[in-house]
Amino acid sequence: MKAKDIALDGLFRQNPTLKLVLGTCPTLALTTAAMNGVGMGLAVTFVLIFSNAIISLLRNVIPSKVRIPAYILIIATFVTITRMVLNKFLPSISASLGTYLPLIVVNCIIIGRAEAFASKNPVLSSALDGLFMGLGFMFALTLMGIFREILGSGSVFGVKLWDFSIGFFVQPAGALFTYAIFIAVYSLVYSAFLRAANERKNKDGLAVKGARGNA
Repeated sequence: MKAKDIALDGLFRQNPTLKLVLGTCPTLALTTAAMNGVGMGLAVTFVLIFSNAIISLLRNVIPSKVRIPAYILIIATFVTITRMVLNKFLPSISASLGTYLPLIVVNCIIIGRAEAFASKNPVLSSALDGLFMGLGFMFALTLMGIFREILGSGSVFGVKLWDFSIGFFVQPAGALFTYAIFIAVYSLVYSAFLRAANERKNKDGLAVKGARGNA
């Protein structure tokens, strides 16, 4: 699989948050602030890259009957490393992520990519898949965090913009409403992208047929 396709899938075509609708618990709970999205996104990206790479490296060694427990053990190792690093160097981010940081172990995005991609593809491709799936997750959470923080707190990345705020957007109902808006916008953009891609494909096909006919 080409690196370009892996990148497009992770960032857009198969975005884990907006297309696959995975990792919804941290998405809904942590997007009250943009920095939470960045912190959780980077943590998940780190775990995805290295767990994907190790699982791919061992894909012909791990028995199929115990693959899920093996995947979880590998993922848990990198989650533990992430927690230790954040607790040591970025304790404020670690505290803001709370219990959702250790729960990365059972995040459906990570287990899903291990099963669907890393267990079937080479190491480099699997690491790239982890990188771009993680970045796609981070971008979605950060954008939702910016949206909710501006409307719900009148600030962005902790910087106060104005005194006006709509408390609804930092409440659980506001999280669901925001998620629905983002999925709807993504669906419209993705549909337009598919139409444009099909039109280009049809034009290219007609051009090839015309060239063959002239020949």
